[in-house]
Amino acid sequence: MNLPPLDPRRARTLVSRFASRRVLVVGDVMLDRFIVGTVTRISPEAPVPVVRFQSEYSRLGGAANVAHNLAVLGARVALVGMVGVDATARRLRDLLDTAGVSPEGLVEDAGRPTVEKVRIVAGRNQQVARIDYEEDRDVSGEPETRLIERVSRLGAGADVLLVSDYLKGTITRSLMAALVTLKDQGAPLLIDPKVPHLDCYSGATLVTPNNHEAEIATHRVIRSDDDALAAARDFRVRSGCESVLITRGEHGMWLSGSEVEGAIPATAREVADVTGAGDTVVATLALTLAAGGSLAEAAVLANHAAGVVVGKFGPATVTVDELRAAFDAAS
Repeated sequence: MNLPPLDPRRARTLVSRFASRRVLVVGDVMLDRFIVGTVTRISPEAPVPVVRFQSEYSRLGGAANVAHNLAVLGARVALVGMVGVDATARRLRDLLDTAGVSPEGLVEDAGRPTVEKVRIVAGRNQQVARIDYEEDRDVSGEPETRLIERVSRLGAGADVLLVSDYLKGTITRSLMAALVTLKDQGAPLLIDPKVPHLDCYSGATLVTPNNHEAEIATHRVIRSDDDALAAARDFRVRSGCESVLITRGEHGMWLSGSEVEGAIPATAREVADVTGAGDTVVATLALTLAAGGSLAEAAVLANHAAGVVVGKFGPATVTVDELRAAFDAAS
């Protein structure tokens, strides 16, 4: 069963309320760097392509991309995460400043590098290789204490709390406990999850696994709406969350909560790259809830935002005007 459509006037009202909503984003910040070139031949040294360099650029990734998405949609964003003491952290801070996101909540740890993913791209945005710079052990000790302090300080008075978990060490059980305490003061808590941390998410308002993550967490195969319904209900019990939104790619989404249950069909779009689409989904969900929307309304708007962002290459954002246009075109 599909959720009822969202009235265009209601959608415009909710989007108009995005501006200046206060959002706390907590999670694994990273830098996505792209080295672009053309493949001219196979190397005589090894059976690998030789890429002739053309250009290079960087974009915000992980929780930083979530914060960027929120800022583009008009939110006032506080971002809490870990960085190293290195050139990558400096570049990340510069990009956050440009995006209008304060780097005040970043905690430095000289014992670990800033997470960076370097993608070598050739031809029609075809990835040839990826190099990851990271240390994914859980943060502990004094750096964890500083993270919790920043969450408590910057999250006070937030309209919504959002966790972007990439299993890079930022999200710990103690940090989640601090966020649940803030949630109990009135702000919804949304989590873009990773299955190994499922036991840490108890008490969250909404958790947003993708189809594969939901299958792993529930030991179910999801091929139909009936499968999604059963998996979503199991996921809620397994994680202890209030509601769940399973993102299913070309099959749309499935929303399950105590007062709502149903599918949201995918919007038909030409897909260029799904990198960062989940970041756009959780950002739109969070802002819609902060603007007074229901879970069902938030899921429908987030579905349209995802349809826009997958048409772009790399971690990308959606503007208010693009979201309005996408919704109007589908209505």
